[in-house]
Amino acid sequence: MEAIYTQGIWMAETLQQRTRSQEKFWLVVTHIGDPKAAFLLLFPFTYFISKRAGVAVLWVAAISEWLNLVFKWMLFGERPFWWIGESRLFVNKQPKVHQFSSTCETGPGSPSGHAMVTAAVWWVVVSSLGSFLYSRTHSVVLSAAPYLFYVLMLVAVGISRIFILAHFPHQVVAGSITGFILGIVLSRRVPEGRPLLFFFNFSIGLLLSALMLHAGLQQLGIDLSWSITLAKKWCSRSEWIRLDTAPFSSLTRDCGALLGLGLAQYWKPGGFSLPWAPRALSLAISSMGLYHVNRLPLPIQPQGLFYGLFFVKFVIVPQIVMVLVPGLVHLFTRKKKKD
Repeated sequence: MEAIYTQGIWMAETLQQRTRSQEKFWLVVTHIGDPKAAFLLLFPFTYFISKRAGVAVLWVAAISEWLNLVFKWMLFGERPFWWIGESRLFVNKQPKVHQFSSTCETGPGSPSGHAMVTAAVWWVVVSSLGSFLYSRTHSVVLSAAPYLFYVLMLVAVGISRIFILAHFPHQVVAGSITGFILGIVLSRRVPEGRPLLFFFNFSIGLLLSALMLHAGLQQLGIDLSWSITLAKKWCSRSEWIRLDTAPFSSLTRDCGALLGLGLAQYWKPGGFSLPWAPRALSLAISSMGLYHVNRLPLPIQPQGLFYGLFFVKFVIVPQIVMVLVPGLVHLFTRKKKKD
């Protein structure tokens, strides 16, 4: 692996030197590829176009990110920003690279979560759009356009992760391929109309199984906090180390979102039927609401309180998108028509 890691470092150096003028672009792309963006950006946008596709995006995002966490615990992948120093292979010739505020993630590196979740959730979107375009136009060329966008998106996200020293190339490729497969499989099993108990059991099951795996690996003498230690040691700035990039943050986000999805479908089975204009209004209001929910400051100590509140935050996300905002818009537009 040493040779693969070394080639990855030189590739990152080449990217940074040759695309330095596109630095802001790569930082935007890496934020778009953040698994969090699937919950806060792609889910509401998709839901107000197609309810089933929106539910599928949230479902696929949660399951694929949870699996990514498990894979990372099992594979012990390095990250470029700490491996440069830990390997001690570059003492005589330091690569000309620098870190960014998005570089210092604290989980293991393989496979790339950004690439894996992006590949999974965007497959739901492009496959639905491609089928819709073909059913309306019967044009193979036009219906293939979303798939071309899909490939370009994965390439861009992968390059952005290499550029900021968050991942090695092989980790990005592994994440993209795994996410693509998960997108195909999970999008065929969307839990629409399932009872609340299904989501409760599923959420608790994922939480407990991850905790049991973590405890089991610890009992075997495997220190799963090794990546956090290295991230803190080699990150250029201590303020770039954020608790919301820790493995347990991903776990609580996924479990919270799934429970929230079940609650939203329980409060309003089938959702609200809105015309296009109220849907657009609902999307705008939901986006503003999620923006402020995401910006809510959470206490980082004690960590148990942080993770508990982080869980609650993502339980709230589907309530805002599927129940609260469309319900208020529906109530307002219905009253307006009566008047």
